[in-house]
Amino acid sequence: MKLILLGAPGAGKGTQADISKTYGIPTISTGNMIREAMKNETEMGKQAKAYVDAGQLVPDSVVIGIVRERLSAEDCKNGFILDGFPRTIPQAEALAEMGVELDCALSIEVPDEEIVKRMSGRRVCGACGASYHTDFKRPAKADVCDQCGGALTRRKDDAPETVRERLEVYHTQTEPLKAFYEAQGKLRVVQGQEQVADTTRLTLAALEQVR
Repeated sequence: MKLILLGAPGAGKGTQADISKTYGIPTISTGNMIREAMKNETEMGKQAKAYVDAGQLVPDSVVIGIVRERLSAEDCKNGFILDGFPRTIPQAEALAEMGVELDCALSIEVPDEEIVKRMSGRRVCGACGASYHTDFKRPAKADVCDQCGGALTRRKDDAPETVRERLEVYHTQTEPLKAFYEAQGKLRVVQGQEQVADTTRLTLAALEQVR
């Protein structure tokens, strides 16, 4: 199974990436892939590090090279799940030009306002890193970590205005991929549910139609 996960930030792609265990294939996230390439000092990793050290975004040409390196690894011979790549039509076209034949593009759909609610309600302990939520996982004492007593804060990335900006970028740059893959008959859509297990069940059912 060779598939990519689509969906807005906060839609639950990272959580659903655990389905890789069901298929015995690796989940490959763009961020982890770039960090791994830099750590291993691959040719593309060195190029990426030069941009990162300069405080610049890693360009498509380098990201695509890192993807090519990663997908040639032994653990990808039976398939993979790509999370965070491609993000744009040009990246999707570059993936096809590499000779990568995808089985499915799976889009997890969650309304924007639900995503804003999910992400803006997240709280993280500054001391131990434990995560909470104002609606779904409240601490016993408001703004205090159950595990270590540290103060809970909201990350800047989870502020409502920041989440809405990220959603706008997704709708402009990444959402067009749905039409791109639908035209190839490879798009599957899953409606994200409040409970992770329910979304996973729908995801696995959608993938069974592909096999």
